[in-house]
Amino acid sequence: MAPTQKTVALITGAAQRIGAEIARTLHQSGMDIAVHYRGSATAAESLKEELEASRADSVLLIQSDLNDTEKLNQIIQQIEQWRGRLDLLVNNASAFYPTPMDQLDTRQWDELMGSNLKAPFFLAAAAAPLLKQQHGAIINLVDIHADRPLAEHSIYCMAKAGNAMMIKSLARELGPEIRVNGVAPGAILWPDQALSEKAKADILARTQLGTLGTPTDIARTVRFLAFDAPYITGQIIAVDGGRSVQQ
Repeated sequence: MAPTQKTVALITGAAQRIGAEIARTLHQSGMDIAVHYRGSATAAESLKEELEASRADSVLLIQSDLNDTEKLNQIIQQIEQWRGRLDLLVNNASAFYPTPMDQLDTRQWDELMGSNLKAPFFLAAAAAPLLKQQHGAIINLVDIHADRPLAEHSIYCMAKAGNAMMIKSLARELGPEIRVNGVAPGAILWPDQALSEKAKADILARTQLGTLGTPTDIARTVRFLAFDAPYITGQIIAVDGGRSVQQ
């Protein structure tokens, strides 16, 4: 895939945080962007205004709850009506919060498995016909905790582990027309749940670079996999400051 103004990317959960930075980076590379969001309408509108200040009519906003599997085809239909093509799907949307064993309920299971595993899988299936036409790509945001479990986050970690296997499975299932890869962030942004300064210091001490990464680090890796890696599929790149080299 070559970065031109004719290519189209769908990014889920793109209104804020890492998703918004991925949208900015791909838009700067010439892609038109379908920005999916669930409840962050104000942030999504602001991002659209920001991006279209440099290129008019280059952003489509799509509001949808990805856990409503029956509506995933509608997302792809909106993009097909808008541009008639899809070159890249970035499965970024993700719920994240602790689930201690003594506080579990099925709502947590449905939300965490839904956003991190079920929705990306069925959205990829819905997008596959359009992506195949362009020999496009799918990029999932995984997590270093897909294979290094985080205490009190068992459901989330299991969901991300399934997501990591999805990347490998879909690379076999959808090749050679579609490449499927992943990016596994480490300490990039602190979670919405408050962390103590000691907890933050402990996390950074376990990286080899000793610093917090940035959303730009993730966005640039997504861009590389989208544009500059035609012979890479079924792989997950850890962007974690070296955290994953430790036990």
